[in-house]
Amino acid sequence: MLKLKPAALAATLFAVCGSAVGQDYPNRPLRLVIPFAPGGASDFVGRIIQPAFTARLAQQVVIDNRGGAAGNIGVEVVARATADGYTLLLGNVGTMAINPVYYTKFQYRPLKDLSPITQLVDVPGSLVVHPSIPSKTVKEFVSHLKANPGKLNYGAAAPSSANTLEALMFLSMTGTTATQVPYKGGAGPATIGLLANEVQFSFTTFTSTMPFAKQGRLRMLAIIAPERSKALPDVPTMREGGFDMVVGSWQGLFAPAGAPAVVVNTLYKASLDAMRDPGVAGKLGDSGVTITTSKSPADFIAFVKAETERFGKAIRDANIQTE
Repeated sequence: MLKLKPAALAATLFAVCGSAVGQDYPNRPLRLVIPFAPGGASDFVGRIIQPAFTARLAQQVVIDNRGGAAGNIGVEVVARATADGYTLLLGNVGTMAINPVYYTKFQYRPLKDLSPITQLVDVPGSLVVHPSIPSKTVKEFVSHLKANPGKLNYGAAAPSSANTLEALMFLSMTGTTATQVPYKGGAGPATIGLLANEVQFSFTTFTSTMPFAKQGRLRMLAIIAPERSKALPDVPTMREGGFDMVVGSWQGLFAPAGAPAVVVNTLYKASLDAMRDPGVAGKLGDSGVTITTSKSPADFIAFVKAETERFGKAIRDANIQTE
């Protein structure tokens, strides 16, 4: 009888399981974990793309909001899941590129414990104030901050979020001070706090505040993007306001590490097809979201690595205290 060593046996079993997965994958519903509470950009994007993914995969894709710990809870759920392609993550710049260098003791790492599939979108940021603030432009707002040092509050979705880094960068660039008010669950809860005037301004994702800006319930002073958005064409960019800030909140699809190649390829092809759907493109475009897919899973891996290095340098250069 042929006897295999443990390592060889494991490799053989994995190959067999991978082959079995590939024969009819997917053959049951999939779970898409969104690592933030409802109401934020990730939840917004996830619910737009969910029907298209369901159609392309011919299986129901169920959204599972797992907010908390700056998105790390959702990341852990997927990192610990079986690598069979039925539990997926909609990760963003915060969970995938900033958290790994901010939360130095967190045991899971995106490029080690997850399989990047493709980038999906890029969501611009925005500087928004409560209507009680008299400022109509970014420069007027800087003057208002200087006239009221430390008196204004700003919302922070998480200590390690791109939006929080934007706020810290802005305060540093302008030599102004304000009090940070943290919110659990992402941009959704932080936006609710801004609407309630618990905080007077916020750097947050464009999609989270655009509807309220259109209604006049909030005032958007600038969009953090290379160009103005067709959704709110009268809102200038931060660069137009004199500040060189372009920090988008990209989002992408991830599976647990070790997912079989056939699963990765199936999800990659389904992602590209879903993002070409006219309904998806129309809804995202109307909300200022840019569809940005990767050339390949390998290209997305390289992108995430570069982003992690970029934000690691930004955190070090700004002397931001990590945890």
